[in-house]
Amino acid sequence: MKVVFAGTPEFAAVALQAIHEAGFDVPLVLTQPDRPAGRGLHLQPSAVKQYALAHGMPVAQPLSLRMDAKDPQRALEAKQAHELLLATDYDAMVVAAYGLILPRSTLDIKPCINIHGSLLPRWRGAAPIHRAIEAGDAETGVTIMQMEEGLDTGPMLLIERTPIGPHDTTAVLHDRLAAMGAQMVVKVLRKMEHGIVEAVRQPEHGVTYAAKIAKEEAVLDFSQAAREIDRKIRAFNPFPGAHGSVNGTVVKLWGAELLGAGSEAPAGQILAADAQHGIVVACGTGALRLTELQKPGGKRLPAAEFIKGFPLEGLRFDTPA
Repeated sequence: MKVVFAGTPEFAAVALQAIHEAGFDVPLVLTQPDRPAGRGLHLQPSAVKQYALAHGMPVAQPLSLRMDAKDPQRALEAKQAHELLLATDYDAMVVAAYGLILPRSTLDIKPCINIHGSLLPRWRGAAPIHRAIEAGDAETGVTIMQMEEGLDTGPMLLIERTPIGPHDTTAVLHDRLAAMGAQMVVKVLRKMEHGIVEAVRQPEHGVTYAAKIAKEEAVLDFSQAAREIDRKIRAFNPFPGAHGSVNGTVVKLWGAELLGAGSEAPAGQILAADAQHGIVVACGTGALRLTELQKPGGKRLPAAEFIKGFPLEGLRFDTPA
């Protein structure tokens, strides 16, 4: 089979590598335009583009695939991309975290399959890994689905599960699901080659939507239960980074441990901040031991190192406005 690939970040690059190493011909790769990144805000190619160029794959980076886009430049680039797809000899398109909506005109050319990081129909949408951790789900997984115009509504071709551990962060789970999805999409492409793939409609019950993460969500409110705060810290690691403030100074929190015992102290009160006990904070229900923190302009540090340069004992995390 000849496979057109559409994707942008590292999650997608892992899948592209697996497809390439499995021996599939990739005559075209679609990815998002280069974006400013780093301290100098220099234009940086996506992880998918870097892999494609390193392996001699043609790359296109349209701003949009919608030929009815109101912006003339986007409409023109969409038309050019559509013509390029029509001129490309391929059997199927694989889409993984592309970042652009595929219109009906694209979906109608050849079969399009998507690698989605959740157990559909739970967590359709932009941020399924973050939301699964934040919600306290016991498990998640990857669904390979046939794409249609609805948001992650297409029939399922393959689904595999993995537990969400008590210390799993979005970063950890992302890498696990990326590896799973890469191997799964190769399995599905092999089945498609032999005409034995089976499509199963998604259940009508259990649908939830994983809204895109907004930076303001990462502000922690210690009046919530310790368990909920722990989930947020793990869900927002590495982006956007959960944080609170102490005396007006923003402190990012990258790791925590649940403590069984609660406290009558006000929520946000730092109960301990020393080498023996670590950094312990009272919550609305229960308490948390913070294990990795970061102050503005500083590095991520273990709690014992952090308090050497930022004494916290007796202080309190501010209440969000």
